[in-house]
Amino acid sequence: MKKQYYLCILALIIWITSLSVVHPAGECPGSTPDKEALKLIPCQSAARNSTAPVSSSCCTQVEKMEHDPKCLCAVLLSNMAKRSGVKPEIAITIPKRCDLADRPVGYQCGAYTLP
Repeated sequence: MKKQYYLCILALIIWITSLSVVHPAGECPGSTPDKEALKLIPCQSAARNSTAPVSSSCCTQVEKMEHDPKCLCAVLLSNMAKRSGVKPEIAITIPKRCDLADRPVGYQCGAYTLP
């Protein structure tokens, strides 16, 4: 009886873990803001300095995220971004600096508004 109880608990833990892996909750479906921030490494200098040029590879990555402003915002304000020296007030200008037509203008991103 005790063995069946432990097997049942183990099965429940495995099932709950598999649900969180398949359908993670959060701002970025299927990922985390910190993991998504790694995709924006080409944007690092442009996110620290408003006069730095924005590379085409940076714009390509931002364009992939622009259709999910909640995730984009979470990425720009993520712990990973902060640790890499990203300045949120500058980072939020990147979609505009990339001249992305469908960027989420006016979206409230924490204390910042996307231009």
